[in-house]
Parts: sequence; C-alpha cells; structure tokens
Amino acid sequence: MSLGLLWSDKCFFLVLIVIVVLILNGLRSPPTRLAFMRIFSKPVSVASAIVLLFFLIIGVLDSIHFKPNSRSLLDNILSPIGDVYEKTYSSPLALTLYASEVLMVDGRVKLTHPRLNYVKPTLKNNAQKWMFIRQVLLDALWVSGLLVLGLGLLTIIFKICTRKFLIMSSSCKLGEISKDGTMPITEQLFAYAEMIKRCISKTLLTGLLTLFICLLLVIASYWLSRGLHLLGTGKIGQDIFYATVKSIRTGLMIGILTTLFMMPLALLLGIAAGYFGGIIDDVIQYIYTTLSSIPGVLLITASVLSMQTYIANHPEQFTTLEENADARLLALCFILGVTSWTSLCRLLRAEAMKLKEVDYVLAAKALGSGPFKIIFKHLLPNVMHIVVITFVLDFSFLVLAEAVLSYVGVGVSPLTISWGNMINAARLELAREPLVWWPMLAAFGFMFTFVLASNLLADAVEDAFNPRHHSSA
Repeated sequence: MSLGLLWSDKCFFLVLIVIVVLILNGLRSPPTRLAFMRIFSKPVSVASAIVLLFFLIIGVLDSIHFKPNSRSLLDNILSPIGDVYEKTYSSPLALTLYASEVLMVDGRVKLTHPRLNYVKPTLKNNAQKWMFIRQVLLDALWVSGLLVLGLGLLTIIFKICTRKFLIMSSSCKLGEISKDGTMPITEQLFAYAEMIKRCISKTLLTGLLTLFICLLLVIASYWLSRGLHLLGTGKIGQDIFYATVKSIRTGLMIGILTTLFMMPLALLLGIAAGYFGGIIDDVIQYIYTTLSSIPGVLLITASVLSMQTYIANHPEQFTTLEENADARLLALCFILGVTSWTSLCRLLRAEAMKLKEVDYVLAAKALGSGPFKIIFKHLLPNVMHIVVITFVLDFSFLVLAEAVLSYVGVGVSPLTISWGNMINAARLELAREPLVWWPMLAAFGFMFTFVLASNLLADAVEDAFNPRHHSSA
C-alpha cells in the first residue's frame, strides 16, 4: 500500500506548509510576536484554537490517501464503521433498527425490531449496553485526565526552565545586531521564551480544561464507535458518526483552498491598483465592480453547473469516482475564490493608496528603488494584517457557503461527504413519521462547533492584528 494523494490533498498540504512557514517567519518580528501574545493571552481564543487544532488533525488524517482504493488514514483508523451498512435507520446508541419488521421468531410471526449487524455481540440487552457505555466513559475519563495531567506537569516544568533561561539571558548583552543585520540567536530565543511564558501564565488552566474536554470526547467517541453506532445510521444504513467526522475534511478544504485561489488575485490586483493608479486602477476597478454587481449565488451556480458539464463530457480525464468528486471539490474552491476576492481587493487598494504617500515609501522612491521593490519590501508587509484578518473572518463564511450550496444542489459532488450534503439529505427525514432527527442534529452540531470556534478565534486575531485597536498603546 503506497501513498496516492489526490490533487486536493496536495493543495491542502501546500497551503498548510506555506501558512506554517509564514507564521514562523513572522514570529521573528517583534510586532508579530506581540500580536500572537495578544491572541493567546485570551482564554476564549486559546480554547477556540485547541478545538480547531483537533478539527485540523482530523482533516490532515483524512487527507493522507493510499492506493489502490483511495482510502485515507482516517478511514483505516475508524474502520470498520465506514464499511458496515445496516438495512436502514437506527437511533443513536441503539441495538436494533428504528423501524419494526415482521420476522419469523421460534416458528411464530412477530412484529419486532431486527438487531443491528455492527453492534458488539456481547451487548445482548440494554442493561449490558449501558454498562458498556459507562465503562467506556470511565476509561476515557481517566485516560484523558492522565494525559492532561502529564501535559500540565510538562508545561509547569517548561515554564520553570523558561524563567531560569530568561534570568540567565537578562544578564547577557541583548539587542545587539550581528554583522549580517540579523538578531543574534540569544535575542531570538529570549523573545520566544518571553512570549511563551506570558501566554502560559494567563491561559494555562483554560487550555488544559479545553484539552481535557476535547480528549474526553474524542477518546470516548472512538471507543463507543467500536461497539455501537454512536450517532445512529441514515436511510441507507450508513454510520452518521463516520459521515460527520469525514465531513470535517471537506469543510477545511473549502475554507483553506479557497484562500489559495483568492489571495493571489486580491493581493496582486489590489496593491497594483492602489500603487500605480491611472489606467491600471481604472481597469481593475471595472473588473471587481462588474463581478460585485452580479449576484454571487447566481454566478457560483452557473460556474458550478458549467464545471459539472465539463466533467460529464470528459470522463477520460476523471477515471475514478474519487477523482471525479475531487475535481468538483477543487472546482468549487476555485469558483468561490474567484468570486470572493473583490472585497479584499478593495481594502488592499485603499491601503496601498495610503501607504504610497508615507515618508519611507517616498524616501525609497527618491533613492531610486523600483516600483516592484517598493511593493514587495514596503507595501506588502504593511498590508499583511488586512490579509490575515480577512482570511480568518472569511473562513467560517466559506464553510457555511458550502453547506448552503450543497443544500440547493450546486455544491460539492453527492459522492463527497460533507455537512451540506448531510443536511440536504436530512431535510426530508424531518417530515417522516416517526421523526428521524439525528442526521440533521449531528451535521448541525459539528458544523456549529467548527464555525463558532473559527469565529471566536477570528475575533481575537482581528483585535490583535488591527493597528486601530492599539493605536493608543
């Protein structure tokens, strides 16, 4: 079995690597370090970051695919719940089907609820089931507690070592600049240690409590899924817990890959329009004004339907169902990126028009610096706070956009597991009798948690990176 990454996987990992490199490079700057300290000095933002980290880990595990059947690493971890199908609906943690059937039992015809195929054979009645659930919860409780306790002790030891390092470093000559113009390694380590120490001091308890809750939920859910359908099954007998967990990757792809297509357009055109002005500014304004005047949903719908037609007319380019679904996912990310760059472009144009009149840019022009050198050395670094704020604010909007588009039938492929497709399939189940509520609740609960954590972290990032909020400091 060898790696068989899809195109969306490669783009996803590429964006993650770029984001990590940019963050590490940005931490070398004192203003950026100060902004990160503001973010992780707030308990709410730390809790949100930990929740999003768990979602990201699941998305990464689900993006490592293997040949020849394109199963992901997450599929192998969750197996066999993704491969076992029941006849039809079953409620969460149930032993039998939701609907009754007429069966022959002991030579007599009875109306009964058939037993589920996936349920652990040792769970023969409800008493044994609840005993199994109670034991799993107790085991998950002490395992999570031990892990968090160990991490807490390591954090305290690290904090003590950091304090000693800061005391030793304070006796050294700091602030010196090496011959090549960079900060000495001692100065950089001192700055990083100071940042980590301050963040730990303010948010240690919140971080450990959030980590404990997340670990408890993850471990308990995984162990319960070994013997029961944790969130029940759907119309065709598919496991709802498996579907909601698999949908995390789709949400991350939509939120992150759309940025890959949106940011270059907005950065290039926005800064060029603001800095050069004249006919270049007029042309770029005409382009984004025209796009903004078209209703977004209609433009996205027309583009998605056109892409579907192209995929249907060129089956030789998409030989498997996985490649077909992956191409449609990438196409949706591209379309959302192309249609959502205009607002960021406007902001960057206005900021570039302001920055090109400041003293250091005028001085660079007087010293003979070319326009491209000025853009990359002076303008681009000074507009990155707008880019970061826009990215985190648009992330949750894009996740919700996928759900809405899939609900109306123009989102990702029906073969792609997503919260939007789950909600679309569950809307008719709410009208049946008896009511089937768990597919809708599961998709809504996961999506709500993901979007809420994204919005809370986005608010903290916006407060930390927006210079207007700290102009008086």
